[in-house]
Amino acid sequence: MELTLSGMREGSRARIVHVGSTGALRRRLLEMGLQKGTEIYVEKYAPLKDPVELIVKGYHISLRVEEAHHIAVELIE
Repeated sequence: MELTLSGMREGSRARIVHVGSTGALRRRLLEMGLQKGTEIYVEKYAPLKDPVELIVKGYHISLRVEEAHHIAVELIE
């Protein structure tokens, strides 16, 4: 079973396995540091579960859940 970033819970850590999508969205995700092998931490979700706030390489990033659905991850214990 493949887990996507949008399916993670608050307080979870994961490593990016694959960045899906194409074109401008993929380029934007990669430019924000969301690359294969990068560790991420789910800081929190907004009250209506969209967007999600992440910590990537020491930076806080907010992504729409729809965008986060394109990123495959593996949980880190």
